[in-house]
Amino acid sequence: MASTQLTFSKIRIAFVSGGLVWAILLTYVVHTFGFTWYISIMDGAICTLLLGAACWLINNNLKYYQPGKGSYINLFFWCLALTAAATFGARWVLPYIIGNNIYSNFHIQSVTIRFFTNFLAIGWMALISMIWYSQLDQKENEKRKGEAEKLARDAELYNLRQQLQPHFLFNSLNSINALIGFKPDEARKMIHQLSDFLRGTLKKDDQQQVTLPDELSHLQLYLDIEKVRFGHRLKTEISCDDKCDTAVLPPMILQPIVENAIKFGLYDTTESVTVSIRAEIEDNYLTMTVQNPYDPKTARPRKGTGFGLSGVQRRLYLLYARTDLVETFADDNIFTTIIKIPQ
Repeated sequence: MASTQLTFSKIRIAFVSGGLVWAILLTYVVHTFGFTWYISIMDGAICTLLLGAACWLINNNLKYYQPGKGSYINLFFWCLALTAAATFGARWVLPYIIGNNIYSNFHIQSVTIRFFTNFLAIGWMALISMIWYSQLDQKENEKRKGEAEKLARDAELYNLRQQLQPHFLFNSLNSINALIGFKPDEARKMIHQLSDFLRGTLKKDDQQQVTLPDELSHLQLYLDIEKVRFGHRLKTEISCDDKCDTAVLPPMILQPIVENAIKFGLYDTTESVTVSIRAEIEDNYLTMTVQNPYDPKTARPRKGTGFGLSGVQRRLYLLYARTDLVETFADDNIFTTIIKIPQ
């Protein structure tokens, strides 16, 4: 807003400066025909004042109304009408003010050239104004489009994150319900952990990235809840390079990946399962690798791992406009998910 006001202020200064130059030149031209400075100054001032009013009117009209492709003829007639008003207005006013017959004859003889000169000036003002306001409208439209796209993107990001919560929440509540009867202390502990996890989730904002230590700290709350559910069957290994302490990433990007790893690693077996999480910095990317064992007879990781993986891919696309930041592959009954976050 301040920049626009400054620009309009500069335009007004340029308009006034141009008017003064025009008045001075017109005064000098009239004086070269042998008229006194008084007559020349009055001619220059009155003609420039009327021409300036006509230019202001055409500029003001184009500020609020932009002619369409088939309406340029209307702009041409506007210019003609304003030129006639400025030219013949001066022709009617000046003889009464100056009262000199020789000057009156001179003005009558110069009406034609004055008309065409005024028409060129008003036409140039119309052309400049039309281009200027068209560019302003285009910038405003682009700004509104950008804001609308941002709102849509934020809404989709919010919706993606909200879809992650119900499934995990229902499972946690079912586990708490199962623990209340014979392990009330564990149930109480799990309620506190769930409360801390959900409170942290509500504070997250996709537009504000978090450091990897913060993300892992929040992820640990989730893992603690899952360990209460699965007991000794769930084991986790988390390792990071020293360079990762300052790395940043979108909040809660790891939780759905780890949830899938637990789901496909534990749901079809009664044995203990280790989910490993590895983070390192490579070529200005934070590379995070999540691995879990799986049974190829009951799981189909090659086709993806459900909403969690597709939701992460969609979030990263909305944030970075890239589709190559998530990779998955399976080898020797180990399913691997790799996420790359540009730094």
